[in-house]
Amino acid sequence: MNPNLTGELIYSYDLDITGMTDYGVQMPDILGGKTPIPAQGARFDVAFAGRATGRLTGAVRGVDYLVMRADGRIDLDIRATIETDDGWRIALAADGVALPQPGNPVVSLRENVRLTTAAAKYAWVNARQIWAVGTANLATGKIHIDAFQQ
Repeated sequence: MNPNLTGELIYSYDLDITGMTDYGVQMPDILGGKTPIPAQGARFDVAFAGRATGRLTGAVRGVDYLVMRADGRIDLDIRATIETDDGWRIALAADGVALPQPGNPVVSLRENVRLTTAAAKYAWVNARQIWAVGTANLATGKIHIDAFQQ
């Protein structure tokens, strides 16, 4: 859990990167210094899947339609589904940034999350502001996030 955020921990999730679509340049080549980031930036669709635990518990699947800008910042555009253990689905939409460190495959993640569902049991998520922090290890394909209700 991240001590820098306040509020109730809503979920933590551990995800595996399950696929990556590139559009003209490969992310490992950029991160490894083989290829510079193009002046117009680079788009990557990163598919992921894993499990959420906490107040929301269940399977998580989705895609991050990220853009790596020429200045090195990575803008996140995440769409996912949390399917709770009791069978309800919650839509997750998030934006934010990934902050790479030169020579390090681990990037810090900062996300602004919106959860949406019509399931009465989980309707409380619709009105909540969620902030999430975590890391993505691009060498191992592992992502960890802690999300806090404000």
